[in-house]
Amino acid sequence: MEEFVNEVQLVDYGDSNIITLEGLEHVRRRPGMYIGKLGDGSHVDDGIYVLLKEVLDNCIDEYRMGAGRSIDVRVNDGHVEVRDYGRGIPLGKMIEAVSIMNTGGKYDSKAFKKTVGLNGVGTKAVNALSSTFIVQSFRDGQSRKAEFEKGKLVNDTDLFPDNTERGTLIYFVPDNTLFENYFYKDEYIETMLRNYAYLNTGLTINFNGKKILSKNGLTDLLNENITAQALYPIIHLKGEDIEIAFTHSDQYGEEYYSFVNGQHTTQGGTHQSAFREAVARTIKEFYSKNMELADIRNGIIAAVAISVEEPIFESQTKTKLGSRDMSKGGASVNKFISDFLKKELDNYLHRNSDTANTLLQKIQDSEKERKAIAGVTKLARERAKKVNLHNKKLRDCRIHYNDSKGETDSSCIFITEGDSASGSITKSRDVNTQAVFSLKGKPLNSYGLTKKIVYENEEFNLLQAALNIEDGIEGLRYNKVIVATDADVDGMHIRLLLITFFLQFFPDLIKKGHVHILQTPLFRVRSKKETLYCYSEEERLAALAKLGVNPEITRFKGLGEISPDEFKHFIGKDMRLDQVSLKKEDAVADLLSFYMGKNTPERQNFIIDNLVVEEDIE
Repeated sequence: MEEFVNEVQLVDYGDSNIITLEGLEHVRRRPGMYIGKLGDGSHVDDGIYVLLKEVLDNCIDEYRMGAGRSIDVRVNDGHVEVRDYGRGIPLGKMIEAVSIMNTGGKYDSKAFKKTVGLNGVGTKAVNALSSTFIVQSFRDGQSRKAEFEKGKLVNDTDLFPDNTERGTLIYFVPDNTLFENYFYKDEYIETMLRNYAYLNTGLTINFNGKKILSKNGLTDLLNENITAQALYPIIHLKGEDIEIAFTHSDQYGEEYYSFVNGQHTTQGGTHQSAFREAVARTIKEFYSKNMELADIRNGIIAAVAISVEEPIFESQTKTKLGSRDMSKGGASVNKFISDFLKKELDNYLHRNSDTANTLLQKIQDSEKERKAIAGVTKLARERAKKVNLHNKKLRDCRIHYNDSKGETDSSCIFITEGDSASGSITKSRDVNTQAVFSLKGKPLNSYGLTKKIVYENEEFNLLQAALNIEDGIEGLRYNKVIVATDADVDGMHIRLLLITFFLQFFPDLIKKGHVHILQTPLFRVRSKKETLYCYSEEERLAALAKLGVNPEITRFKGLGEISPDEFKHFIGKDMRLDQVSLKKEDAVADLLSFYMGKNTPERQNFIIDNLVVEEDIE
C-alpha cells in the first residue's frame, strides 16, 4: 500500500527564537492583555480611558484607606495629570512601583485591605503605553521625581527636600503610535469621575477646575441616570461593605449599575446576579404571594456596591466580578447580599407602607401584562427557535459577548435593510466577531405599544431572539448592536424606528452603550492614482482639492451600491461608529411623543421650518 506523507514546511527553531522581554516591553507588544482595546478615544471603553482609570484607581484606594480627601485631575490636549493627597508612594521603591511588573503595595492586605488593583499591573501599563510618563511622590518633607519614555527610565532626581503636601502626582501622554489620532472626551471622563464620587461620599474630585462630589451616594447615581419617572422614592440601604439603592419605573426591562471596591463592573458578575436574585425573593417573601420573580424585577432601576477582599475579576479591565466569596474563609457574595436584603429591605417595606403599596401595584401590573401576552410569547419563542435553525435573516459569528473565548468585546451584529446591503456586509465581515441581521422592509413604529407587539411582530420577535435579550440584557450575545442603514430618507426612517423600538422595550441596551450607528461614506472621489472615501461634504471638498483636476465622484445612496471589496474597509479596524446615548436631560418621553407620536401636522411644520436640500452630486 502506498503511504502518503503530509509534508509540513518546518521553520527553524533554535536558541535565537527564545526571547526574554525586558522591563515593560511585553505590555507594549500585547497591550490588549492589559487594557483591552486601543482605540482613539471616540468610545468609552477605548484604552486611553483605561489608562486614566488605572491611575485613578490608586488614588481612590488611598482615599478608601483613609488618606486624602481630594483628587485633582487635569486633561488638556491629550496630556493627563492626576494628583492625590494620599500617603504617597514609598520613595525608596517609587521607581519599581511604576516600572517593574508584579510589584506593588497591594499584595500586603494590611496596607490595602479592599482595593481594586491587586495584580501589580496598573500604573506599569500606563507607563509602558505612554510616550511620556512622570511620577512624583511627596512624603515626610521629601520628594522624588522620575521620568520615563515608553516605559524606559530617562531621568531620576532621587530624594530632595520638599514640604509640599503629601501624595502622588502622575503625568502621562498616551503614545500616539499606539493610540493613533487619539483624543479625550470630557463627557466620558466626567461620567467616570462621577461614579467614583457616588461611591466615595466625602471625596472631592476637581476636574479641569470643575468640582465633582456626592452627598447621597448611590441615590445621587440613580437620580442622575433615571430617564423615566420613578414610581416611588428611591430605597437607599447601607451597611458595612455594602450599599444598595433602587426604585421602579414604568419602563420595560431591568437596569443595573454594579460596583466592587469602587470599580464599575459594567458586565456585572457574581454580586449583580446575587442582588438580582435576592431582591426579588425578599420582596416576594414580604408580600407572601405567589409572584413571578420576573414580574417583581420588571422596571427596576438599581445600583449595588460591595467591598470584597482580594476581588477576582474575569479580565484585566475588571468589568465583571468573578469572586464568589467576600473574603478568604468569609461568607459567600450571594449569602452576604441575601442576608443584608432580608433584614434591611424587609424592615424598610414594613416602615414605609406607601412605598410597599406602590411597589405591589407595579408588580401586579407587570403580572397582568405578562399573562395577557403569555400565549403569544410562547408561540413566538417557538417560532423564533424554528426559524433560527435555518435563519437566513441571521448570519451569526463565532465569538459572542458572554463567551469565555476572549476578545468578546469585539463581537457585534449589524442590523441591515434588504438583501443587497446585508449581502455586501456578509461578504466583507469578520466571521469570528461580526454577525448580520437582515430586516425585511421598514419595522413597525412601536411607540405607545405594549410589549405584546414584540412577540406578535415577526421582525421584532426574531431580532430580540437573535440578540438573546428576551429575559434581559445579561444574556446579550453581541457587545455592539450596530444599525447599518442607507444614507437616505428611508434609511434614516428605519434607523429612527429601530431606536424607538430599543427605547420602548430595551432602554438598558442604549444606556449601557451597546447601540451604535454605522457611518458609511457618502462619496467616493477617485483619480487615476488614488481613491478617497468621504463621510461629509467637507471631506469631499478636501478630497477634490487634494486630487486636483476632474476626479470621478460617486455619491453612494445605498449600502448595496458599495462592493464587498470596498465595504471591508468600512467595517474593519477603522470602522466609524456613533454611539447612541441616553441621559436624563434627553426627556425621552417628550422626544418620542413628538417624533414618533400622532402629532403629524406639528411634525410637518417642524420639517418645513428646518428643511435642508442636499445638492445631488453624481
